[in-house]
Amino acid sequence: MYSNKNTVIKWIVLLLDIVVIVGCLSLFVAISPEYTPQSIQNHVSIASSLLSVTFLLSSFSIPLVIHNRVVNISQILTRNFTVVMLSQGVFGLLWHMMTRNSNNEVVFNILFAVALYVSIVAVRLVERKILETMRAMGRNTRSVIFIGSDPANLFVYNDIMMDATTGYRVQGYYSNDTIEDAPKELKKLGDRAAFRALMAKDAIRCDELYCSLSHDDDKHISELMRYCNKHVIRFFYVPRVLKNMQLSLKPQIVGGNVLYTNFYEPLTYPGNRLVKRVFDIIFSIIMLILLLPFIPIIAVLIKMQSPGPVFFKQMRTGLDAKDFLCYKFRSMHVNDEADTLQATEDDPRKFPFGDFMRKTNIDELPQFFNVLKGDMSVVGPRPHMLYHTEKYSALLEKYMVRHFAKPGITGLAQVSGYRGETSDISLMEGRIKKDITYIENWSLWLDIKICIHTIRLTLLRDNKAF
Repeated sequence: MYSNKNTVIKWIVLLLDIVVIVGCLSLFVAISPEYTPQSIQNHVSIASSLLSVTFLLSSFSIPLVIHNRVVNISQILTRNFTVVMLSQGVFGLLWHMMTRNSNNEVVFNILFAVALYVSIVAVRLVERKILETMRAMGRNTRSVIFIGSDPANLFVYNDIMMDATTGYRVQGYYSNDTIEDAPKELKKLGDRAAFRALMAKDAIRCDELYCSLSHDDDKHISELMRYCNKHVIRFFYVPRVLKNMQLSLKPQIVGGNVLYTNFYEPLTYPGNRLVKRVFDIIFSIIMLILLLPFIPIIAVLIKMQSPGPVFFKQMRTGLDAKDFLCYKFRSMHVNDEADTLQATEDDPRKFPFGDFMRKTNIDELPQFFNVLKGDMSVVGPRPHMLYHTEKYSALLEKYMVRHFAKPGITGLAQVSGYRGETSDISLMEGRIKKDITYIENWSLWLDIKICIHTIRLTLLRDNKAF
């Protein structure tokens, strides 16, 4: 039978959020009165109540994920960042309209948003650990049965059982055939006739049933759905994996319809795009401010070693396969092969300082202007010259899929070793796979990890950077 324990957990988490908000605001006012508007100091209880309301409303508009059985740290970080920014923004606007007091309001909203975000995330991690411990002990669990031998069922099994603390308890599967490469823990309990016999006796005991059968078995699927409805069992239809396709189809809501696509893109959601764009703008402004004093020095060194412009501008392929003008510090002598010939390790076109810039990624820094313009992102598939787009799109089936996302200054492929000259088609194929993996698994936390890894590789002198 279906349990409402997860609903109870959600409400407990939301109540704890209110406690955290009230405590965090009271502590902030006590520790930092110089950064707190006088109106808030005089009415802490009213401010706490209004902030709690805006936070709860934001939480309802952006679904809670802490109670989900399969959730990662990046989802928790991203979701709470969005909730805190939204709630703090609405609170700041409402409070200003109520008090008309602009003293320290901007500084307070920024500093308190940071303090609240850190506090909420810290509490979330503790809550998640408690929940995982409970599930590992056998509490708040979900009993599961699979129907069918399609590999899609195995993929679902691997996902829900990758961590025992998710709380899933799989009984096994019923099928006329066996699931290939199934682990011994995924036991075959009988054929479909045996399952029908148990249904006739009302002897099925589980919380969730996952079915992956052909549409030709629509009568049996309908029987399963009716049984699950009658006995309050959650029914899930698992789309079968298409043979000869590396990626299975994934559900996506279009209007009121559930459709299936071969690629899942988190950045199709406006909230995710907003989070990524805010990160891009903040990160780029910081980097350009740090870069500003060095531009004249870099310009002089380039001019001393090679006549020509300081900046190199080239058309590259961007989002939705639209061309854009990409900026770099010029690292090679002016030549006629820049748009067709890829740089090599001992390329004679490079001058000494240009070679140094390429090895330390300094030549890429002007692309932060591209990020501010909106042509690029800090992290994403690297933009290729138009010649390579034309060449490799004809050789690799999924090459153009990488243009579902904005190109980046750095990317998952680059920090995974797929950087530099692609002298072999397999190197470009490996790069494309990593680009698609990034597009399908984007999160703010993934962007941050890639940035950190990029900085580490820069400091250690990546031997593929030439």
